[in-house]
Amino acid sequence: MEENKYKGALESFEKLLRIMDDLREKCPWDKKQSFDSLRHLTIEETYELAEAIIEKDLDEIKKEVGDILLHIVFYAKLGSEEKAFDMKTIIDSLNEKLIRRHPHIYGDVNVENAEQVKENWEQIKLQEGRKSVLSGVPSTLPALVKAYRIQDKARGVGFDWDNVSQVWEKVEEEIEELKHELNSENRDIEKIEQEFGDILFALINYSRFIDVNPESALERTNKKFIKRFKYIEEKITEDGKDMRDMNLEQLDVYWNKAKELE
Repeated sequence: MEENKYKGALESFEKLLRIMDDLREKCPWDKKQSFDSLRHLTIEETYELAEAIIEKDLDEIKKEVGDILLHIVFYAKLGSEEKAFDMKTIIDSLNEKLIRRHPHIYGDVNVENAEQVKENWEQIKLQEGRKSVLSGVPSTLPALVKAYRIQDKARGVGFDWDNVSQVWEKVEEEIEELKHELNSENRDIEKIEQEFGDILFALINYSRFIDVNPESALERTNKKFIKRFKYIEEKITEDGKDMRDMNLEQLDVYWNKAKELE
């Protein structure tokens, strides 16, 4: 029974690889694609998966994971054409890395919790030749996501606050520094921007300590605002009014109604 556990998945995966071969040989669009042309499409697919996860839409998550898998298979096909790598070498390399980075499962290392696993992971990556724990953070990440990853990486080697109260004190300290710059007689926009960035960085740091992903939290707030704003637009139009002619107090009545509906 155990040996047949993955039989169906392996057969389906082999069929996918064969379909990719056919598409690359016979489809005009697929024949034209390259690493560069697929790059932005892969980014789009990743964001679509992220949105499906935010929405908790399991059927959509399944579809988007499939789309990303297609891209992985496509990259493997391109790599094989360049005689650089193929699906087997990709998977072999991944298997080796996972075994190497999980010595608490495949070796004699003992861990007590997930945090220790992360710490070991970062130490092992340094032993693999990385000069800095931060070298694994892509420079092209959106700034908010990058800040979270930077802080998480630093935490993996022990560079972090001891408790959540210290982090909140840092948030308040940064807010005061921004106020100081805003109230300065000679306002310096670069210093103001720097202090504002420090506040965001500190808040993202705080989010880690309260187990909140800042990207997900902000995106949920974006969606909430969009939903409420569209309701306001719809109701104001139904009432024969123009939003541009209304003051904030009048708009707030509609906003509160939108909140009540939630």
